[in-house]
Amino acid sequence: MTHTRLKLFDDHHPPSSELIDDCVHCGFCLTTCPTYRLWGQEADSPRGRIYLMKLGLASEVGLNASTISHFDRCLGCMACLTSCPSGVQYDKLIEATRAQIERRFDRPLTEKLFRRLIFAVFPYPGRLRLLALPLWIYQRSGMQKLIRRTKLLSLLPIRLRAMEALSPTVSFGGLFPFRFPRPVRRQRARVRVSLSLQPAPSPQPSPGVPGEGAGGSEAIAAPILAVPAPLRVGLVLGCVQRVFFNDVNEATARVLQAEGCDVIVPPGQGCCGALMTHSGEEAMAIAFARRTIDAFEAANVDVIAINAAGCGSAMKEYGHLLRDDPCYADRAKKLAAKCRDVSEILVALTPRATRHPLPIRVAYHDACHLQHAQRVHSQPRALLAAIPGIELLEIHDAAICCGSAGIYNMLQPDAARELGDRKAKNVLETGADAVVSGNPGCTLQLQSSLNAIGKSMPVLHWVQLLDASIRGAQPADFCHV
Repeated sequence: MTHTRLKLFDDHHPPSSELIDDCVHCGFCLTTCPTYRLWGQEADSPRGRIYLMKLGLASEVGLNASTISHFDRCLGCMACLTSCPSGVQYDKLIEATRAQIERRFDRPLTEKLFRRLIFAVFPYPGRLRLLALPLWIYQRSGMQKLIRRTKLLSLLPIRLRAMEALSPTVSFGGLFPFRFPRPVRRQRARVRVSLSLQPAPSPQPSPGVPGEGAGGSEAIAAPILAVPAPLRVGLVLGCVQRVFFNDVNEATARVLQAEGCDVIVPPGQGCCGALMTHSGEEAMAIAFARRTIDAFEAANVDVIAINAAGCGSAMKEYGHLLRDDPCYADRAKKLAAKCRDVSEILVALTPRATRHPLPIRVAYHDACHLQHAQRVHSQPRALLAAIPGIELLEIHDAAICCGSAGIYNMLQPDAARELGDRKAKNVLETGADAVVSGNPGCTLQLQSSLNAIGKSMPVLHWVQLLDASIRGAQPADFCHV
């Protein structure tokens, strides 16, 4: 049987026809969809892909390379969520579609092997750390500069060139496991924290306004649970984050401690499953989610702090991912209700630590899975704005993805490079001294894109600035390229 005769979907969780019917094809999503902005093709827009899903349910299009390409080109940035006036849950639709594709579509051998390589390495911190040592030698020996200068990389396949361009700068300290910061002496006074441990209600979104809409995290929502300080906060270390951005986890822990929290790092945690969830690898995602639930349940924390946007969006949807699992369905919902981006936790706390002046001009980059998937938009800005001396700058076209999108910049390098170039130029137009974000993938993409156009600028996690202000550090102490 050929691919063109094979039904697009089978009976195991196809995209919901009810959710598909929510789309009225109004076109509000077109201006915020990166791939539609790139190519202007209807089939590469959210409403076009939804229409393909509808045709697939009716068996009017088949499981073939042409149809699959339009779903593969989607970044999954979820900008359409915040621009849709009808509240279409495109996130659930595209993830259901991708799970069908990865389970049933026989990709070309080279594509299959490349994807297997990614999922055999990136979700495993131990394996990533094994790669960190040769990468450190490659960078510190000067070999990387030499190879890039001699254009030898042009001999590699485009996807391997993209991986090399995205490789993070490895510090010697990054070769070792996460080091928990020295505890900060807490004030004796005990305060009470009001923090919702239930998902927020889902108001209708305002077209084209980032940070408003379904799943609203712009405000901590009722019901309210009063938690006596110190708040027990479980810290998610992530995969790429813990190996290549160890300093971000350390800064996160220090800030939480300085604000009076007890920070717990569950030893059994691994990958949360975000990369797999967003890429259609459903079985792997479920296995990693179960392990994460086991680890954080054992830690008995009040709330779970996440400093990587992709991880946060995936963990908040554990209830949906594990809805068929009789042993984990209820547990997944309870754990998901505790998950918060670290900015959501910090804005709900009464500040304790003194903010020292930090004279720096900072461009704030919205990570897509933070502003669109989680609706976290104002919280990091409010925390940064409270730092004396800082000048917070907005980036033009902030709703448009930088091209990272999990592993998209490795699977679709041409589109990712064009989006990255646009974002880098918009960042530079702000005249900022540094750019900050809330996701390691964005950090790597922004660094790569700035380097590609011959510009250098520090790319940081916003929590590093808050940590620097609390510690009394100056930009020269941490703001380098």
